[in-house]
Amino acid sequence: MHKGKLIELRPVTREDMERMYIWRNDHEAATWAAGSSLATYSNISLESLNAMYDENVRTAKLSDKFNRFIFSIYTLEGVHIGNCDYRDVNPITRAATIGIGILDKEYWSKGYGTDTLQVLLRFLFLTLNLNRVQLDTWSGNARAIRAYEKCGFVVEGRLRQNEYVDGQYYDTVMMGLLREDFSVTK
Repeated sequence: MHKGKLIELRPVTREDMERMYIWRNDHEAATWAAGSSLATYSNISLESLNAMYDENVRTAKLSDKFNRFIFSIYTLEGVHIGNCDYRDVNPITRAATIGIGILDKEYWSKGYGTDTLQVLLRFLFLTLNLNRVQLDTWSGNARAIRAYEKCGFVVEGRLRQNEYVDGQYYDTVMMGLLREDFSVTK
């Protein structure tokens, strides 16, 4: 397990799917997590999440872990508060895309997202030896953008009005971080 000051990253379990079901069907939590992908992220049954777990997590080959892996985010006190992942690992450029969602509302704006990012980035840069990590979010998600910037991510581009959230257009904000710009002491 990978530990930070506030959280630890654990492999996803079937029990985590029950909380994911609640969060993915909570409009506010799902909107912040999914942005314009809300329609496909939300309104999902527990059976569908369990099937997704069986197909993508439980039966995944060890070699799949190097291209994509999903973690559950737990507080150090053992409370499941969200999930994060890395995917699309390019072995030539040593780059990957990440995603993070602190979905338990009690833990919003308290540093859990930043700590999760720091733990995930340490793993990706120092264990998997990646050189670049990238992500994207919608421009209305200021809390997430602040957390990304605290960890050293810089805006590398924008896709204007590429997101549609709650009846309004937003930009897709693309951000990246190079290993040389990541401070291990974080």
